Amino acid sequence: MNRRKLLSLLGMSPALLMGSGAEAQSHKKIASSNGIKSAAGEIEVLNPKGTPPAIQLIPMAPRLDTLDGKTVYLVDTGFEGGGFLLNQIQIWFNKNMPKVTVVFKRKAGPYAEDDPALWKEIKEKGNAAIMAIGH
Repeated sequence: MNRRKLLSLLGMSPALLMGSGAEAQSHKKIASSNGIKSAAGEIEVLNPKGTPPAIQLIPMAPRLDTLDGKTVYLVDTGFEGGGFLLNQIQIWFNKNMPKVTVVFKRKAGPYAEDDPALWKEIKEKGNAAIMAIGH
């Protein structure tokens, strides 16, 4: 296998093949922390990977032992066919689990927008929610 190709796969510069002389030259070219000085002028190099934000872990909601006597919200986000699916789920609940109160709600606004009033209602009056978000 070609050594240059191998080094590039490992994320290393082929300049490593040239030895310490190339390293000394590259150290001379560094003008500041944001750029490299060369015969053509100064350029700024950015890492295309970027720095991902820190991950904030959010715990899952506590699980219910039973749905009997509980209220389940069926939330339609407006995705095509989602309302039909939730209506079928509501029919199933009414037939197979009559002790469960099922509330069908259409989320306000487009899919990606928040609906604080609906989330507040679900937190206050509901015990669980099923959302039809598509795909």
